[in-house]
Amino acid sequence: MLIHACRDMLGKEVAMPLYENRNNALNTVTLAGDLLADVHVGNESVIRSMVDNLLKKQVDRPRIIAIDGWYGVDFEQLVDSLRLCAKQERKLTVETIAMASVFRSEEEIGTYVHTYLTDDPSFGWVNRDGVLSDLLDTAKVATLRNRLQNRDSVADLVVVYGPGACVPELTEVYDYIVYADFTMQPMLWKMWGGELVPFGKTKPDTSYVWKQYYYNDFYLLYRQKKHLFSVMDYYVDAVVADELKGMGACAYQSMIDELVQYPIKQVKIMQPGPWGAYRYKDLWQVEGLECNAWNELAGIELSILVDIGAGKPINIPSQNIMQRPKQLVGAHVAQTYPDLFPLQVWLDDGYFPEPVAWERSSMPIHNHPSTQYVQEHFNEPLGRYETYYIVESYRNSSTWMGYKEDADLEEWERLCRESENRKVIPNWEDFIKRWDTNVGDLFLIPPGTTHGHGGNQMILEMDTGPSVAGTEYSFFTYDFARNTWDDTTKTMSAKPMKMHLEHSFNNQKWIRESRVLSHHRSRPLTIDGNGKFRKDRYATIPEMPFHIERIFMEETADNDTEGRFMHIVTLTEGERITIMSKSDPTRKTTIERLQSCVIPAGFGEHSFINESGRHAMVVVLRLKMG
Repeated sequence: MLIHACRDMLGKEVAMPLYENRNNALNTVTLAGDLLADVHVGNESVIRSMVDNLLKKQVDRPRIIAIDGWYGVDFEQLVDSLRLCAKQERKLTVETIAMASVFRSEEEIGTYVHTYLTDDPSFGWVNRDGVLSDLLDTAKVATLRNRLQNRDSVADLVVVYGPGACVPELTEVYDYIVYADFTMQPMLWKMWGGELVPFGKTKPDTSYVWKQYYYNDFYLLYRQKKHLFSVMDYYVDAVVADELKGMGACAYQSMIDELVQYPIKQVKIMQPGPWGAYRYKDLWQVEGLECNAWNELAGIELSILVDIGAGKPINIPSQNIMQRPKQLVGAHVAQTYPDLFPLQVWLDDGYFPEPVAWERSSMPIHNHPSTQYVQEHFNEPLGRYETYYIVESYRNSSTWMGYKEDADLEEWERLCRESENRKVIPNWEDFIKRWDTNVGDLFLIPPGTTHGHGGNQMILEMDTGPSVAGTEYSFFTYDFARNTWDDTTKTMSAKPMKMHLEHSFNNQKWIRESRVLSHHRSRPLTIDGNGKFRKDRYATIPEMPFHIERIFMEETADNDTEGRFMHIVTLTEGERITIMSKSDPTRKTTIERLQSCVIPAGFGEHSFINESGRHAMVVVLRLKMG
């Protein structure tokens, strides 16, 4: 199943299209029978169960319910459905209160948010400590609290709804608490379509900007969600407004407990762009996708589909599995980087059936920031440390990395600033070093290293994830002054990308080709094997915080998270493998070629079983410290 949506590339002038690929993405877990009985599928069943559960409460009338949730949820439809059910099926009157009416004024919210938007045109400052209550009018909260405590209504039911409905100041006044959830990609689709309803509003705000979400609103929503998970009575998958799925809090928590005991597959995303290529046409049928720059195979912004035996899968954001951080990412990461999912994997397409110019097949020339840089400039916890592993190579496959030994670097900076990616730099190849590549090559790309995918190859890009919100940190220096992709016309006719020249040059390490050759082109060293399997670990450098390993097998191979290290595993050769716990063989999943899955730190010893009848290879991304 493929769903088209929109997502921003930070620093671009227009939204870029996004395609969500659910092929082989289902995770199957088992719930106890009594818990499964508390799972409801379909709007009528979900709404009826909420009303009936509320009516079971032995409290005075009116009964009071809070429906809180994430951006993107259609709260108006949800509340209208509840009102209709209560009136027609239970003969009850309903009063509704939009939580938006309790927020501070638009001007006051704007003043609060401005701190985190900053004057940087491409990035902001993370709101590390704020909570949703910061945006509420304290007098209005007190008035609402008193009214609810006194049950001051002539209706049978009072419904308070919208983000913030169950802030800590109000939690104890409710008889029943519902959390309605939404995943990242459909929410971004709404954002870029001008359909998102932000804090303090009941109607969409077409002027809402992405920076407000990534640097402020996400964090307020996330901390509110964590609070709700500790107090809620009922959880609703509200991603599709007409296909609700709901369950009691015990069933939900049991689902999460079970899910993190398995290898976890995520819903891939696929995205065109100015260097987009065409290998995907041989691998996946993607309706509407006309070129493919890269796919995200594993990361915090993806969603997760869970089959618990309810007839339809539950769709949750990956942030939800961070409820079990020690099991998922390990104690070290959980303590050092609270709430952070620290790793991500992308697949960069680069196949062209006919030769094209480098200016068509190459990524922008860019670099990434260190931990110190993102802490000082964006209030983020972890820098972006990256690797390129070459999965497939074709004629003239190449990677750009480092500067030529004789390059005039002051001249390069001058040309880039003069260009601003609006004026072509004809002699750009005089400065950037091109490297021929082949399958199995690994490039280590620490912060400040100028680089870019050159095309005619398929790259498995394995990185640290710098942001709890999934914010991108690439500092673009030069993109050949080319147009980017317009998914409406299916042509390269959109505006050129904006560059991040101040960040790019402030962050530069000015690494030249001799350093790349001696330190950044890593080779694999065999650390285990017996003829039927082999485990390699690529040589590393001290500044890189993770290891890249690969495991070749004919039939089976073993590995171990040691209870400390989350692994992200990608099948790069072969057709299908099963990943199975050695202590509990029922805990397993199967992935296909060029699909990743997350193996939780607590998973322990496990086996890879080659299902294709010939050799298979997995590439493993894991942190060095745990």
